[in-house]
Parts: sequence; C-alpha cells; structure tokens
Amino acid sequence: MNHQTLLALTLFSAGLASTAMAENKPVGITPDLMSVSVTHNGQAVEIKRNQDNANTVIDAFAKTSRPCPPFCIQPIKLAEGVETLGEVEVIEYASKMEAGDSSIMLVDSRTPDWVSKGTIPGAVNVPWTELTPTKGATTEGITKVMTDQFSVKVADGADEIAIDEAIANNTVSEVFDYSGAKTLVMFCNGMWCGQSPASIATLLKYGYPAERIKWYRDGMQSWEILGFTTAKP
Repeated sequence: MNHQTLLALTLFSAGLASTAMAENKPVGITPDLMSVSVTHNGQAVEIKRNQDNANTVIDAFAKTSRPCPPFCIQPIKLAEGVETLGEVEVIEYASKMEAGDSSIMLVDSRTPDWVSKGTIPGAVNVPWTELTPTKGATTEGITKVMTDQFSVKVADGADEIAIDEAIANNTVSEVFDYSGAKTLVMFCNGMWCGQSPASIATLLKYGYPAERIKWYRDGMQSWEILGFTTAKP
C-alpha cells in the first residue's frame, strides 16, 4: 500500500469517525433543558427531542403542498388578544400543568384519526368538529364542551335559545360566566391547519376571554420536525 493510498484511507476513516461523533451529540430543548416530565392519560411521559441526529420527520408530515383551500397558511396573529406560542412556551405551560396548575388545559383540536398518530403529551382531544357549527356542532353541544371541560358557567335559566340570542345581540356576558374558565393552549396540525383556528373563532364568538386562549400555530408539523416526544391515546 503506497503512501497516498494510506493517507486517503486515514482521512476517510477520520471522516466516518467525525460523522459518527456528530450523530451522537445530545439534542436538547434549550441549552439548559433536556426534557420535561408530564402526565398523559395517567402515565408519566418524558417530553424530549429524538436523540438520533439522523432522524427524519414521519411521512404524515412530509408533504409540502397540501391544496389551499382548505389547507391555507395561517397568520401569525390569529385574533386580537390571542397569544401565539412556540414550542418552548407550550412546554412551559405543560410543566405548569404537571406542577398542579389546573387552570391550564392543553387542547388538541384535531379529529381522532389524526390524534391516533400521536399528540403532545398532556393534551386532551377536543375535536374542532365539536366546536364548529359548519361541521354540525350545536349551541347545546358547544355549551356542554365549555362547561364540562373548560370550566365555564352558564347563568341560571339560560337555555339554548337564550344563548343564541345573547350571541346575536353581543350580550354573552349575561349568559356565560368566564371568571373560572381555563387558559386553553390550543393546537392542530400546524401552520396550514384550520382546525384549532375554527375552534378558537367559535369560542371568541361565545365570549371566551381572548387572553385565556393561547395558540400554538406551528402545531404537530413543527413538533414532529423538531423530533419531540409524542403520545398516543
């Protein structure tokens, strides 16, 4: 073996070693945070990023060109008073929930078939179809979701007709008490998904305080791209 061949093999081996080392570097959430433990369906789940440096996104989120409409790009600011969040902020809210803050609820607005592929640990599935009139949601059903899951109270004697009239007359404060309503951190499939925006639009129409609605715009698309832990129902 001549000198040039030996040198080439040495450089090649060094390159492979360098690549292997690069692929084994830790993948944190932030420089100071590797993981967060939360509870999902009664089970402890550790939210962290995939540690395989060569990992790629799953096929469900590999498409780049879904037809618009309906899969149109959502704005950064969805509505006045509704805060748009990134992954770090979502994890902060999940950590607060795990620490016992029952005033927060992480809401996956997608339909169950999408949720079955994996959701953010700690999230509760409230399908957008249950909050969207154009998808069959009724005033009675929407009110039930808000009272049973979001801790909203209905005024004594306020029936479905009274609620519809209050919405039409912009007097929802007369039929709903939002003083104990949960802070909702809502998401769906990402920047091209209109499911959580549809749910949020209904809640705002019903008078839900905008400051108690947080929107993770990039949703599961970015969650998966960043290699975060997912949980299945």
